[in-house]
Amino acid sequence: MVDTVEGVGAGKRPRSVRVVLLALMIAMMLAMLDNMIVGTAMPTIVGELGGLEHLSWVVTSYTLATAASTPVWGKIGDMYGRKGAFLGSIVIFLVGSALSGMAQDMGQLIAFRAVQGLGAGGLMVGVMAIIGDLVPPRERGKYQGMMAGVMALAMIGGPLVGGTITDNWGWRWAFYINLPLGAVALALVTVVLQLPKKRSKAGIDYLGVALLTAGITAIVLVTTWGGTEYAWTSARIMELTGIGVAALIGFVFWQTKAAEPVLPLHIFKSRNFTLMAVIGFITGFVMFGATLFLPLYQQAVQGASATNSGLLLLPMLGAMLLTSMVAGRITTNSGRYKVFPVVGGVLMIVGLYLLSTMDTGTTRFTSGVYMAVVGAGMGCLMQITMLVAQNSVQLKDMGVASSSATLFRTLGSSFGVAIMGALFNHRVQDVMAERAGTVGTQITAKSAQLDADSLAKLPAAAREAYQHAVSSGTHSAFLLGAVIAVPVLIAALFVKEVPLKGGPKASGEGADAVPQPMAEAV
Repeated sequence: MVDTVEGVGAGKRPRSVRVVLLALMIAMMLAMLDNMIVGTAMPTIVGELGGLEHLSWVVTSYTLATAASTPVWGKIGDMYGRKGAFLGSIVIFLVGSALSGMAQDMGQLIAFRAVQGLGAGGLMVGVMAIIGDLVPPRERGKYQGMMAGVMALAMIGGPLVGGTITDNWGWRWAFYINLPLGAVALALVTVVLQLPKKRSKAGIDYLGVALLTAGITAIVLVTTWGGTEYAWTSARIMELTGIGVAALIGFVFWQTKAAEPVLPLHIFKSRNFTLMAVIGFITGFVMFGATLFLPLYQQAVQGASATNSGLLLLPMLGAMLLTSMVAGRITTNSGRYKVFPVVGGVLMIVGLYLLSTMDTGTTRFTSGVYMAVVGAGMGCLMQITMLVAQNSVQLKDMGVASSSATLFRTLGSSFGVAIMGALFNHRVQDVMAERAGTVGTQITAKSAQLDADSLAKLPAAAREAYQHAVSSGTHSAFLLGAVIAVPVLIAALFVKEVPLKGGPKASGEGADAVPQPMAEAV
């Protein structure tokens, strides 16, 4: 018996589709959980493998490979079929996980993490694009809200799971744990998911892939190294900036000439799609900046334990999960969505401003309320941006739309961590110099972010100075975030609410709406 999308959207969810959605949630969990688990295991990994000077590359290689491969996976899915592309990305991710667990030195681990990242880029895109194929736009918000919940759970539980695995099983199981979960997702998708097979006569745009990869790699390296490994005005950063700009300009030019462009520029003719790209970039900028500095503030200023660092973000991530689920449900029932980017923009600006007012006397309850406001804003934005982006393009460009939205959010996170981090570090060092003189400068000479052990060893006066410095640094970082978030509200006001098709009240909707997907789930 075949259940088409009409059956899917009519309220009776076929069991096979529910099974596929379970597999998609497992795949999303794999992609989101990995960095969180590995981050907790890194001290143990360095202790066994050595290579402390290459530590940052364990994360950077994964991030680079994920960002660079994201648009390619989306295009491959559009051209040759999403099921095959998704299965391929799972296999590559699992191979990278197995190899990472077997790594014998830091060089091998960095290389195998890059393999993992190549697969992770396809996991994120594949999940969103397959939902776009299986579920009509009107129903999509509900299920993308579930995916936002998976992301929140991964961010909360990742450090806890990573610490538990590392302490009890060893760091290699931080990678091996992906294998049984991935095998389940692989089996479910292989057996249950049936999508129309595609075969494009055009070849892959290899020049476009090369130019885009070079541009993204250069940008991510600039944001990763700038202000840390190299000064922002150093020759290396300037060279990378020049390479990145030149490669991206060349990429845009080539996309107007390529027979089957990897990122068709015509999708940006849609006002809604372009606005969602802007909103997604800024949301990534703010979200990852917040998740970086909030635990640091709570540990250094409020005396929270670093052991359960994921739990420190519970107010923000819990609010994000709840709001995302509510927004998805309301969108499904009403077919209307413009209110959520607008409300999300307002809440994000207000919440970030409130976070910027925190000082050494702010209680955990107060900071938790402020975090919840930011989380509620993110929940209104996270999956609605993907929904509107997918609703703004033809079905044949679903993968490209999903990958582009994911890519802009990823690039935003890179810029957010780099720019907010540079501002934070600069402010901490200035305040330490003002309050503790030469001693303060020496304390933060290597890093403005002290771990719990280093903080505990400081004299009382120096510790108090550092707490004021961190408070001042987070004030500057979150105030910048509030300013950066203003364009989200402006962009949201210009969103055109195109009716979503596929719901119970879909009849008679506007002609501008994108045709309903016609995928089959067996």
